[in-house]
Amino acid sequence: DTMGPMGISEIRPESMAPPAAQYAHAVAVDGARRLVFTSGVVPTMPDGTVPAGVEGQVRVVWANLLNILREAGLGVTDIASITTYVVAADDLNDRLAVVMAVRDEVMNGHRAASTLVTVPALARAEWQVEISLVAAQ
Repeated sequence: DTMGPMGISEIRPESMAPPAAQYAHAVAVDGARRLVFTSGVVPTMPDGTVPAGVEGQVRVVWANLLNILREAGLGVTDIASITTYVVAADDLNDRLAVVMAVRDEVMNGHRAASTLVTVPALARAEWQVEISLVAAQ
């Protein structure tokens, strides 16, 4: 286990291959006084518009998530788990690379449990990415 801030520790079994990217296979949260569970956060900006491209959308989603964390008195290092949904398309590999790069940029070295799922569509046709997370403090 590697202990991080706020009692979040990464679980790294020696008997498993390392994670495929910058995330943890699992994390443990010890002694949390606050848990925050978000819904799937979508790429809608405060004015109601949605950027056209995946990179713009994933940046808006992360901005929205960071706003939620700030409002709850938490930050990136309090994130324990992330679930990301990306709409599959012909350029899927490029989309996934962008989504993961923005996640890594935002996380700035903090490793959380992370699941990335491709889906045929989200609730609105213009949405290309949706992310939910669990944070603990």
